[in-house]
Amino acid sequence: MATGTRYAGKVVVVTGGGRGIGAGIVRAFESGGRALERELAGTLFLRRDVTQEEDMRVLISETIRRFGRLDCVVNNAGYHPPPQWPEETSAQGFRQLLEVNLLGMYTLTKLALPHLRKSQGNIINISSLVGAIGQVQAVPYVATKGAVTAMTKALALDESQYGVRVNCISPGNIWTPLWEELAAATADPAATIREGVLAQPLGRMGQPADVGAAAVFLASEANFCTGTELFVTGGAELGYGCKAIPGTPLEPPTNPS
Repeated sequence: MATGTRYAGKVVVVTGGGRGIGAGIVRAFESGGRALERELAGTLFLRRDVTQEEDMRVLISETIRRFGRLDCVVNNAGYHPPPQWPEETSAQGFRQLLEVNLLGMYTLTKLALPHLRKSQGNIINISSLVGAIGQVQAVPYVATKGAVTAMTKALALDESQYGVRVNCISPGNIWTPLWEELAAATADPAATIREGVLAQPLGRMGQPADVGAAAVFLASEANFCTGTELFVTGGAELGYGCKAIPGTPLEPPTNPS
């Protein structure tokens, strides 16, 4: 339940709220900044699996039972696998990633919609910048996040008749435990982190609080925004950069005929 002044008295469900971006979103709605489970007043933590429809049904029913209403759903739970070339991926792994990154969002949203229509609430899906621009060695992940963005736009059209807004946030490099874990698995973690920092014109990675602030804005103030994809990227998508994968045959420019 949100108790901050910008969204006071509203009830918000955030999936994956225990750490990383999800924890930053919870803190932003609470406007507390203290220890999550013990000290955030008005917050109910439930350990549920977004890939299990019955778990999502319990999550919604418990929210309504305790708070009596639902104003916003933030579909944040998701996973980024370690880098893999296409031939290293599997259909089974792709299906499992779809369950977590896309179908979990779909299931929770479907179950929440009757309550969001009553409150004329809103939905915020956490997508990714790479869903729009691509990423090396991440075909399944990019595909799931591109689908999240597309689903957001379709839902926005369907739910506008009920006054329910649907938007998504596409973060870039946000320093989270998952980012740190993926960097640690590379040959040179320090170089990987430096590369992540240098990807942003602003000269830093984002913080979970940056995504949290964007979520609160979309929920509380962006009343004329629906179907929007909000980039929270530090400008990582701007400008030119080295794009060729090492080993790619290069063709020098030739004079026009």
